[in-house]
Amino acid sequence: MSKIKVMTDSTSDIPKELVQALNIGVVPLKVHFGQKTFTDGESLSAEEFYQKLTTTDIFPTTSQPSPVHFEQAYRQAVAEGYTEILSIHLSSALSGTYQSAVIAKETVQNEEEKIRIEVLDSRAATYAIGNMLVRAARAAKDGKSLDECLKIAKRTREKQVLFGYLDTLEYLEKGGRIGKAAALVGSLLNIKPIISLDDEGEVIAVAKVRGKKKAVRRVFELLTERIPEGRKVSVAIIYGALSDEREEWFARINELYQVEERLFSYIGPVIGSHTGPQTIGILVTPEDEE
Repeated sequence: MSKIKVMTDSTSDIPKELVQALNIGVVPLKVHFGQKTFTDGESLSAEEFYQKLTTTDIFPTTSQPSPVHFEQAYRQAVAEGYTEILSIHLSSALSGTYQSAVIAKETVQNEEEKIRIEVLDSRAATYAIGNMLVRAARAAKDGKSLDECLKIAKRTREKQVLFGYLDTLEYLEKGGRIGKAAALVGSLLNIKPIISLDDEGEVIAVAKVRGKKKAVRRVFELLTERIPEGRKVSVAIIYGALSDEREEWFARINELYQVEERLFSYIGPVIGSHTGPQTIGILVTPEDEE
């Protein structure tokens, strides 16, 4: 067994089969619909969430885990025999989740002298976090050291490229996560924003296009500006209630690159609360080194 436990929070949107196969620890956030509270990914699945989101007038809110939740998770890993923990979390520009993990790390390490915990700010969201986790967890399973796993996660953070299509900025605005995309609020009717995350992990608008078809076309133009055509890549298509469009997006990417690995991932309830149902995005990671 690897001595390294790789951990995250539920906003990483890693498919459950990968979580289980790689033994990744997940600390959930909460989603609130009025007075009802749900645990992300446990008492509320992505499918159930989007059903609620599209059939109710109640705007969902979210809340982060407390340091106590992370302390419990870290202590459980120690009890299972792990001596090192790599914990990667939602961008600190979007949530206090990372800070809760840092506080918990300091508490647990002060009490457990032989335990080493590294907490990394992903500066990312949804499967852009998950991609870092999966690669680090695979490395841990292969016997890599904690420092090597941390290096792999950081390198992934640097080279992966994420673009998302939103039908509306309403959810980001209401949820208070709109960041540098605020300038687009109140734009002309039928303007579709294309968003990404900057180097600090804050939401930015990279383009605004009239109409969905043009917006989708622009996503792939932006992608090839960052990663030249013909490269070897891994691809993740992330989506809310637009699962019927995921194969179309993959077909487009397959024409542009040599795809070595592909994955489809639901945007989970917490991130979906801020992006809305009509959201789809693409995460591309170059696999050949220039």
